[in-house]
Amino acid sequence: MSGNEEATREVVQKIWDLTTPLITAEGMELVEVEYRRESQGWVLRLFVDRDGGVSVEDCAAVSRIVSDLLDVEDPIQGPYHLEVSSPGLDRPLRRWEHFQRQIGKVVTVRTRLPIGTRKNFKGTLVAAHPEGIRVECDGTPYDIPLDAVDRARLRYFESLEGPPKSRHYD
Repeated sequence: MSGNEEATREVVQKIWDLTTPLITAEGMELVEVEYRRESQGWVLRLFVDRDGGVSVEDCAAVSRIVSDLLDVEDPIQGPYHLEVSSPGLDRPLRRWEHFQRQIGKVVTVRTRLPIGTRKNFKGTLVAAHPEGIRVECDGTPYDIPLDAVDRARLRYFESLEGPPKSRHYD
């Protein structure tokens, strides 16, 4: 992992640690934190949710309180743009509890290092526990440690259609 990737991971972890209690106090859950360089510069994107979903007003309220907190704590060097959003239908899955809620649904998972010969998986999520998940692809179950997951997302519309016809994803 390069120095930039490590620094970005450290920023993301600081943001999780700082903002989670604040967002929880607002009756919402912090689902994901992204910090990345985009065409307009650095973007800090927080995805929040609650039972029944979040409104534009909820996102605006979280944006205001998080912005105030980040102004005081100043965990990010340099300019960035803050965005607060709903995780949407193809929501990111980060914690084991997120996976637990989606058992039986279609997910895509990319790992940091290969599991066997693969880094990309698309299939039915069949199990989740604090240490890892099991995804069935092409009839084969793959056990993936949570700390090996780089990115994971629910595939909402494919979950409505049933198991994917072709589960191989690269």
